Amino acid sequence: MSQLDLLVELGTEELPPKALTTLRDAFAGSVIEGLAAAGVPHGEVKTYAAPRRLAFIIKDLATAQPDRQVERRGPATSAPEKAVDGFARSCGVTISELEQVDTGKGIYYVYKSLEQGKATASILPELLQQSIDKLPIPKRMRWGASRVEFVRPVHWLVMLLGNEVVDCDVLGLKSGRETRGHRFHYNHRISLNSPLEYASVLQETGYVMADFEARREHIRAQVLAEAAKVGGTAKIDADLLDEVTALNEWPVALTGRFEEHFLQVPAQALISTMESNQKYFTVTDAQGKLLPCFITIANLESKDPAQVIAGNEKVVRPRLADAAFFFDTDKKQPLASHQERLKNIVFQKDLGSLYQKAERVAAVASTIASQLGHNSEWAARAAMLSKCDLVTNMVLEFPELQGLMGYHYATHDGEAEEVAKAQDEQYMPRFAGDQLPATLTGAAVSLADRLDTLTGLFGINQPPTGSKDPFALRRSALGVLRILVEKELDLDLLELLQQAATQHPSLPAAEGLADKVLDFMLERFRAWFEDEGMSAEVYQAVLALRPTRPLDFSRRARAVAAFSQLAEAEALAAANKRVSNLLSKNADALNTEQGVQESLLQDDAEKALYAAVQQLTAETAPLFASASYTEALTALAALRAPVDTFFDDVMVMCDDLAVRSNRLALLNSLRSLFLQVADISHLNA
Repeated sequence: MSQLDLLVELGTEELPPKALTTLRDAFAGSVIEGLAAAGVPHGEVKTYAAPRRLAFIIKDLATAQPDRQVERRGPATSAPEKAVDGFARSCGVTISELEQVDTGKGIYYVYKSLEQGKATASILPELLQQSIDKLPIPKRMRWGASRVEFVRPVHWLVMLLGNEVVDCDVLGLKSGRETRGHRFHYNHRISLNSPLEYASVLQETGYVMADFEARREHIRAQVLAEAAKVGGTAKIDADLLDEVTALNEWPVALTGRFEEHFLQVPAQALISTMESNQKYFTVTDAQGKLLPCFITIANLESKDPAQVIAGNEKVVRPRLADAAFFFDTDKKQPLASHQERLKNIVFQKDLGSLYQKAERVAAVASTIASQLGHNSEWAARAAMLSKCDLVTNMVLEFPELQGLMGYHYATHDGEAEEVAKAQDEQYMPRFAGDQLPATLTGAAVSLADRLDTLTGLFGINQPPTGSKDPFALRRSALGVLRILVEKELDLDLLELLQQAATQHPSLPAAEGLADKVLDFMLERFRAWFEDEGMSAEVYQAVLALRPTRPLDFSRRARAVAAFSQLAEAEALAAANKRVSNLLSKNADALNTEQGVQESLLQDDAEKALYAAVQQLTAETAPLFASASYTEALTALAALRAPVDTFFDDVMVMCDDLAVRSNRLALLNSLRSLFLQVADISHLNA
């Protein structure tokens, strides 16, 4: 079967930059799926995307579908001749040309033929149309008098299989071999002879870098080089880099400057306005301080780059002046003065205003700080100020600066350092892997805020459902666990949830609320542990005891994970499961108050197990007391031999009721040792 390379390019007006790579991948992906369904083999696939084009190349594409054997089963040989003749005629043959096949349920007439595969060129137009129809475009548009709909107006279509054009009509376009160059540098048609010359011809003749990844790395290298020229380091945000890459076909980095007096404004405010509004890269010095310059990416090579730079400097100056104005205006009144305005801002219609939320958070944060032996007044003060910056001019203009501006304004007002830092730290961690609050005051406010939201939303019957989590409660729950575990804050989560729940005056789902939220939060440990490589069985073993202190839960899980790697773990887990089953089935025969009576021990195996349990109970007591669970379980691994011997040699359910009860008590003492950490019988699932 012969093979040829395929090129498909769709030329458009400037595509939405944040959706460009998604459109590119979907554009090619759907065609690839269609080829697979049609049974057409191919080689490597390379995708391209630039502001005015989506394209892909498929190497070594078979020029036709493979021939396939077609088999049609007809009536049984016992059927009337008229029915058989009708089947044969429907297949275009005579009865004598049919085969007879024993199916196991009788002998049937079968028609077999070889169906010739279709030419790939004949199925490509339909596959391309299907791909365009499936593109993830939330809202399509029409232009001019056309009834065609797409995300942007379309202008040309290239479709080459080898050096031949594939005849195709989509989106009102007739396929051809002509692409187009850069809108300003080379606004002409470019004829392509073969698919593989696509990227090089566009770049060398048309001033278009069609390869998105290559263009992105080219921009990165230019930005780093420009920053080095001014003795600084460029701050390259990944999302910004992708967006700038999607906005430019022929990127050229240029460095501009702004007045140094703007540096009196918090750096993050300047960075936000330059990145968000202007798509500029900012530059810092060796100490990480913002330099009075920026790097912009032009979509052309200007004959007079100084004019381009001057134009950007002229545009950014009012933006920075706005930020400076907002900052100076906000500082004219204390952060605390905004509390009254919070009374008129709804947090959630059933949970009151932002001011009421701040009051609830202050109460819980104060308790947390007290339990940690920290300054509860700082925690309460930080909580009451925590939402005030939301109504400042700066945050209203740049919402992403919430918390950070609260820190700057609180510092300006002379608040205690931890109170000021807590304004920013209340939102930490903002996302998976983000840093945690550095101060205990910040940790207390962050915990209290999340606990208030969790209990409030669950209390009004709005927990997450399936994939829907509009209030990010899963992320909030994981944030609480991370703070408690990673900062080693040994707090009882159930107690904190109970207090958070009582801060709400009335909740329709108040009954059992704290326990319900606790179960939801402990479930977050499952994904956390799986990310760390722990098995689900380890999580279940600890969850069976439902420890309410997340730090303790985590320590137990890590101990069980380490224990599960020991050679003795499998046998002891199986033994614990067997013991659990025996005890549950014979609960009436077990006298837990009486314990093991040494005088009733008869066999050497049960005496040996009793001695081992007694010895390890004494040895592990201080380990359990200090939560040294890993060391305790490692010590308990020594029980494997006496446990194995016990089950080999001893009949637990003997006829003598007293002896039977005593043996069950012995097994109960054995199981109780392990249950001081987890129910390791789950490891035998």
